[in-house]
Amino acid sequence: MRKIGASSTLTVYHDGQFWVGVYEQVENGSYSVCRIVFGAEPSNEEILDLVCNGYNELRFTSPIAHEETSKPAANPKRRQREASREMKKHGPSTKAQQALSEEREATARLKKADARERREDEKRQRFEQRQEKRKAKHRGR
Repeated sequence: MRKIGASSTLTVYHDGQFWVGVYEQVENGSYSVCRIVFGAEPSNEEILDLVCNGYNELRFTSPIAHEETSKPAANPKRRQREASREMKKHGPSTKAQQALSEEREATARLKKADARERREDEKRQRFEQRQEKRKAKHRGR
């Protein structure tokens, strides 16, 4: 029997201007991230509504390979200290930041290629119009 594992983490933090949520999910060894900008400080009801009802509308990054590290069962007090350290961290994990930046770069590359193709099409159309106009003038019309 194959073991299926899934976990997700929602981190809400203030980035200096807006309240931002980073939703990280690990499913079957693949890691993906979604960034949500709340604007004003979200209430607990808004966060619960996002988790329960708005999950399907979230746009996650393309999956990245993720290796799971298994830690031996630790002392409960140590686990509590580690959890409090994680809560004190500001912002998302570096893996989440890396995944979001890669997605942003990929989107920028696609936009740049589309813009270049559109410019070349417009240039070709203007050239064809000039050629047709020249032929029409040459025929004496």
